[in-house]
Amino acid sequence: MTDQTPYGGGAYSPPNSSMALVSLIAGILGLTIFPFLGSIVALITGSMAKTEIANSRGALSGEGLAKAGIILGWVGVGLSVCGLCIAAIAILLPMLLVALGLSQEFGMLLLAVI
Repeated sequence: MTDQTPYGGGAYSPPNSSMALVSLIAGILGLTIFPFLGSIVALITGSMAKTEIANSRGALSGEGLAKAGIILGWVGVGLSVCGLCIAAIAILLPMLLVALGLSQEFGMLLLAVI
């Protein structure tokens, strides 16, 4: 006697949601090639995938893919916001120092620190 199931049957695994896969790919691209746009796409498609999976009543899987895409999307948005804040400070701080006449003192302080 063998341990094989008849007719080649095995455990049934529902297919992954295509929106969940798109969310994961967009989340990865949002951290690498398309910084802000990919993250926004990952958030939107991840949310749509979670709704699609819930409405399928077990016919679709991929909840983990959708969750990973949403997490990567939020990480990408957070890093983009931090980068924009740092860029704004780097641009506005020298302009503010020149306007206040403190650029010479700041330059001497910076040289003393280095």
